[in-house]
Amino acid sequence: MQIRSAHAYPSRRSAVLADNIVATSQPLAAQAGLSMLARGGNAADAAVAAAITLTLVEPTGNGVGSDAFAILWDGAELHGLNASGRAPAAWTPERFAGAEAIPMLGWDSVTVPGAVSAWAAMSDRFGKLPFETLFEPAIGYAERGFPVSPKIAQLWERGAEYLAEQPGFAETFLPGGRPPGAGDRFVNPDLARSLTLIAESKGRAFYEGPLAEEIVAHAAAHGGAMTLDDLAAHEADWCGTISKSFGDATLHEIPPNGQGIAALIALGILGHTPIRDLDADDPRAMHLQIEAMKLALADTRAFVGDIDHMAPVTPADLLDDGYLAARARLIDPARAADHGTGAPKRGGTVYLSTADASGMMVSFIQSNYMGFGSGVAVPGTGIHMQNRGCGFSLDPASPNVVAPRKRPFHTIIPGFLMGPDAPVMSFGVMGGPMQAQGHVQMVLRTQLWDQDVQQAADAPRWRVTEGLGVACETTLPAATLEALAAMGHALTLEEPDTAFGFGGAQLVHRLPGGGYAGGSDPRKDGMAVGF
Repeated sequence: MQIRSAHAYPSRRSAVLADNIVATSQPLAAQAGLSMLARGGNAADAAVAAAITLTLVEPTGNGVGSDAFAILWDGAELHGLNASGRAPAAWTPERFAGAEAIPMLGWDSVTVPGAVSAWAAMSDRFGKLPFETLFEPAIGYAERGFPVSPKIAQLWERGAEYLAEQPGFAETFLPGGRPPGAGDRFVNPDLARSLTLIAESKGRAFYEGPLAEEIVAHAAAHGGAMTLDDLAAHEADWCGTISKSFGDATLHEIPPNGQGIAALIALGILGHTPIRDLDADDPRAMHLQIEAMKLALADTRAFVGDIDHMAPVTPADLLDDGYLAARARLIDPARAADHGTGAPKRGGTVYLSTADASGMMVSFIQSNYMGFGSGVAVPGTGIHMQNRGCGFSLDPASPNVVAPRKRPFHTIIPGFLMGPDAPVMSFGVMGGPMQAQGHVQMVLRTQLWDQDVQQAADAPRWRVTEGLGVACETTLPAATLEALAAMGHALTLEEPDTAFGFGGAQLVHRLPGGGYAGGSDPRKDGMAVGF
């Protein structure tokens, strides 16, 4: 990766170069993470502080009731953390008998939230600062309020249109009966109280203490199945990573139940194509990526779920190089094909990356799933709940069929690139099914085509939808769109600033001479900051 003084794409910013970096989708959260580094903390402290702050300042994508995953380089070894929650014990297939799908909203879409356990686990194992210190920025903003940023105000308004009647939502998120606009000050003293309890108890108040009791009481009042036993049984797992190499770089992802394996499958397929002979913006290169992604998503849809329930097809089977070479042979280099891709759904996720002068790097993601998630907010707590349960299938033949204490399929994935001898890049692209596709695009742009992190984030994106469908940003050149259409791709055009379907990238790339380059997506409100 070279740092360039001029970019090939319109940009609002340059890569940020520093020895300590925090890149997030919201400026106040980025500053919260950086403040921990300035106080002597490390990248783990910065990541947790930023993640906690994001639950307040970007509630449209995450909250205390979210799930989370992380990949961390400690200076010598790579660690993977799965803090996604499991289904309540009462979630048998019979509970949903007669339904076509798990509900998208309400308590019957809520699995046990895992984000709080991720904060505690990361701080306990790798942090330097006291756990309570990491909450100070978020608690301060919750008590004093903060001005809502522009992109988040747009998403807040969208969420209010269909969630206003969900239990507790209006009370928590519609002050004065309306969503706050850009620049309006939003105060959440109830969340300040909840965060204080979580900080003082190192997270246990959420799973066993007073907050757990309030959550369960609200669930019971609205027909939900979640119990105190469900919450108390939750554990975050240090799960390691799975990986696939492309050239000298190796992409690491969290093992299933997440969709990170889709990025690895696509990258493995592309290794058996002539993509190395093409330029970054060549329509033929985009075509190969699109076709590989269709194949990867088709396999992910068919075979991936909670890793304990994936037999007989395993991650190793899906990543077998012989199998991927065979899948690559299905790609016509001049013509689009329908490989049975699933249709995308709305996404609500935040991603952040941190790195410090000691060499520690963190890739961290947490998510409500769809916007504000289930729409459920627990009165008096400021806590709103994800809707990860609708990632389950009701097909009894699916590895992802709903079952008690089982993890659903997850779209959120942190990414991490390793070189032959050292870490290369901590990165992610939030946004539902865009995430695996974004990982592939970021890896190729930075590693194959030598673009810096900001240029890679700024570049126009595409996203496969279903069948021959490909959604493209309107910033793609007309000649590129014409070439893709001529190959048989059914294109739809979306404006980057209003569609929100192309995600938001945050990237931190290690520089050969020491220090880092940070990039932050112009499609979001966020920024990369450092010193």
